[in-house]
Amino acid sequence: MKNKKVLVAMSGGVDSSVAAYLLTKAGYECIGCTMKLYDGKEDEYKEKTCCTADDAYDAASVCRRLGIPHYVFDFREEFKKSVIDAFISDYENGFTPNPCICCNEKLKFGRLAERAEVLGCDFIATGHYCRIVFDNGEYRLKKALDPSKDQSYVLYRMDQKLLSKTLFPLSELEKSEVRRIAEENGFINAQKKESQDICFIPDGDYAAFIESVTGKTPKPGDFIGVDGGYLGRHKGIIRYTVGQRKGLGIAFGEPMYVVAVNAEENTVTLGREEDLYKTRFSVRDVNMISAPQSQTFCCEVMTRYRKKPCRAAVELCENGADITLDEPQRAPTPGQAAVFYDGDTVLGGGVII
Repeated sequence: MKNKKVLVAMSGGVDSSVAAYLLTKAGYECIGCTMKLYDGKEDEYKEKTCCTADDAYDAASVCRRLGIPHYVFDFREEFKKSVIDAFISDYENGFTPNPCICCNEKLKFGRLAERAEVLGCDFIATGHYCRIVFDNGEYRLKKALDPSKDQSYVLYRMDQKLLSKTLFPLSELEKSEVRRIAEENGFINAQKKESQDICFIPDGDYAAFIESVTGKTPKPGDFIGVDGGYLGRHKGIIRYTVGQRKGLGIAFGEPMYVVAVNAEENTVTLGREEDLYKTRFSVRDVNMISAPQSQTFCCEVMTRYRKKPCRAAVELCENGADITLDEPQRAPTPGQAAVFYDGDTVLGGGVII
């Protein structure tokens, strides 16, 4: 029987490299590929970012060692339109987006699946830590066995078709074991540091990045209290996110936090710690991996990456959902994802509004 053919997304890091190794060892016919997504400040931030020329070199080095082909796909135009432009628009409209979720949906799985089909591949594969299980006639996306590395939260927008064509070779491994495998096989990136922060803003200064791309200076506006009273002037809503305490630029007699950002009114609402906690919120752009048996169901909801899930009731409506939490959660932030879980299984999720 002909070996199954797999297009492996290789960022240049140790995880995707070991994923390619495991698939090759298992008898798959592998093709390695690195996506060129963004032209950043490689020399200044090379230890904190990804998708640089050095990363492509590292991926190619591993492919040579494995005896498999390696390609670089230039997706910069799509990345700018689908990820960077959307990121900027969200911040300008008072949201705090998670661009990794958008990148996974549009590029690392969306465009990758298209290229795999062109190349005649049966599957795509990545170095994500999560599991895919076929159960009772459907594919399930599940948490990784190593909870400290689980990445299922950022993949909630996958669907049945994509799950059926995706492999996660690291699903049952711990990071230490992945590095050990890389060391044993002489991979150049065996001890390479993990990329941190957002790849196109490795220094974390979102506002400066948005200003540099748009050429616009954020419009100042009013800080207001939860009662609507005037508290001072802010420096543009792109500089603030729900839950933020530092960087407000105003001294108060007690700790104050951002509890809301209103783009239409150009206001930033400040309040006390207790004002951040909510038991009800809504989401838009809901994606359910499997068709729900009911429009109302109970599950666990994770409101931010790596945050502890909370039991909740979810009521689906047209392209959205209303969520009622069993216990108050701190700062459910508009623009972040609320992901629904049944134990270790991802049901779906949506964007907090």
